[in-house]
Amino acid sequence: MNNDSSSRIAMRLREWIAGAAPGARLPSTRSLVAEYQASPVTVQKALQTLTTQGLIESRPGVGTFVRAVRTARPSDYGWQTAALGSPRAPLRYAAAAMRSAPNDVIAFHSGYPDRELLPERLVRAALTRAARGDAALSRPPAAGLPELQSWFAHELGASTPVGVTPPTPSDVIVLPGSQSGLSSIFSALVGRGQPLLIESPTYWGAILAAAQAGVRVVPVPSGPDGPDPQELSRAFEETGARMFYAQPNYANPTGAQWAPGRGEQVLDVVRANGAFLVEDDWAHDFGITTTPVPVAAHDDSGHVVYLRSLTKSVSPAIRIAAVIARGPARERILADRSAETMYVSGLLQTAALDVVTQPGWQTHLRGLRLQLQARRDLLVTSLREHAPRAHITHVPKGGLNLWARLPDGTDLERLVRDCETAGVIIAAGTDWFPAEPAGPFIRLNYAGPNPGAFPEGARILGAVLERNSG
Repeated sequence: MNNDSSSRIAMRLREWIAGAAPGARLPSTRSLVAEYQASPVTVQKALQTLTTQGLIESRPGVGTFVRAVRTARPSDYGWQTAALGSPRAPLRYAAAAMRSAPNDVIAFHSGYPDRELLPERLVRAALTRAARGDAALSRPPAAGLPELQSWFAHELGASTPVGVTPPTPSDVIVLPGSQSGLSSIFSALVGRGQPLLIESPTYWGAILAAAQAGVRVVPVPSGPDGPDPQELSRAFEETGARMFYAQPNYANPTGAQWAPGRGEQVLDVVRANGAFLVEDDWAHDFGITTTPVPVAAHDDSGHVVYLRSLTKSVSPAIRIAAVIARGPARERILADRSAETMYVSGLLQTAALDVVTQPGWQTHLRGLRLQLQARRDLLVTSLREHAPRAHITHVPKGGLNLWARLPDGTDLERLVRDCETAGVIIAAGTDWFPAEPAGPFIRLNYAGPNPGAFPEGARILGAVLERNSG
């Protein structure tokens, strides 16, 4: 009898719901008991039936309401085409180096060091201390915490020779990662439509930032010893450019380090053209057989805009970097950064400063040098044995990557796809060229996870290369 009664109540309520607006409130249970002369249990069963059918929804403490039925229909965003117009520059997206990969593959593609190469104990302790302090609840200055500004200035100043004025803390702007610094530098100091000289190949993120800033990229070939100063001078004269972006130490992707004296030669060219050198020192902490000396250490007249990142060496979760610039250039960069982010998290700044000022930081860097050397040498040996067609023209003295030239005619897209099918992820070199690639290249990260799998990864790469070339 109760089941029949609940079914009858449910039927009557469905009729009522059909004529009600979405969101309409149903009568209370007490009212329904009185209206239908039924027990509370019977009414609740009827309501439960309607809930299961998706017709009503209960909001505890508020009541029961007619559920809004959403009709599936295709989305139409066509109006945005007219509202947005054509993009000012071709849209570019993050490179393959930013892809996440499952644990069961051999990952050579990443742009970040494996977790075991990070100072995990120092990072965790620093974050804990920062969370307990004032940084967790306060707003830092727009240019950064004074103590962290001082640390960045002192580090560069330690490499500054006698006769050159070292930077001061007020020359430093703390950034939420160096990528944001590139965007501000290109926007504030180059300007939309203006030429920017850039090493080729080079960091894909710099190419992306330039595209988004709307600057006109002019590639300058750069080899294992750096760019040819005469070629650079010619590029300045022909284009009228006022900026050159470069990575003098352990360049991404090639691992190249400029030859001794090349930095001074490039700086002479930059000065002669009244221009800026943007020095991206992303791999400062990843020296293996050499210790990097920034070109910025030899400049005190504001020609070098120096970028120094801690993101990869401290932790990807602590995105902290700095730009050191002097004169009006520094003010323009700061104005752009203030408009973009206002300030950088004081919590992350405090944690980063804590890590790099601990005695264990230098101990970590010494151990890191040895670990990177062992990984680099293992991958080089594995490639030469199992994948000789992936030719390593230059064994880097630091950094995280190997740059391999493949046989002419190699179908890079097919190679990447076939390697991934076989369980190995590699990054095609196309992403690192600001114009047409100079040939088929791949970038392989030796700082990734599971170095014990390097020989197997090289064997698979070699086998796929053989089939591809056939």
